[in-house]
Amino acid sequence: MTSATTTDAAEEFRRLSDDDPELQAHGTYYSCSFLLDMDPHQFLVRMHKGKVEELITDPEPLVAYDFAIRADAETWQGFCRHTPPPMCHGIWAATFRRGMRLEGDLLVLMQNLRCVTRQLELLRVTGPLGPTDEAGAAPSSRET
Repeated sequence: MTSATTTDAAEEFRRLSDDDPELQAHGTYYSCSFLLDMDPHQFLVRMHKGKVEELITDPEPLVAYDFAIRADAETWQGFCRHTPPPMCHGIWAATFRRGMRLEGDLLVLMQNLRCVTRQLELLRVTGPLGPTDEAGAAPSSRET
């Protein structure tokens, strides 16, 4: 189930995640929930056995999740480029140099690290999951 405000990029992210051969190969036990805080919007992703069970845009404040990955819009824009700039190529580099923060139950993140990393790599296809602008175009993130 998705919220009424889920964007086309978020739906594409869901489709790519569910159809990704690597996620299916490694995702038998990939069941957790995490928050992608992409300033100004947040996206709650609930995974169950390697499939996106639920994707909620701007969840209510008291909705529970296992861990969160938070960064400002500029960091996510760089992270989501087809060829990311230095220090935006992975969550560890962005955490050390770009102000990305990992919060919550990091044991769950580490237990599912390969699958989470693969899902975040899919953002390089979809771009940031935020809403489209007034003209209906998604912000460009596929620059090289």
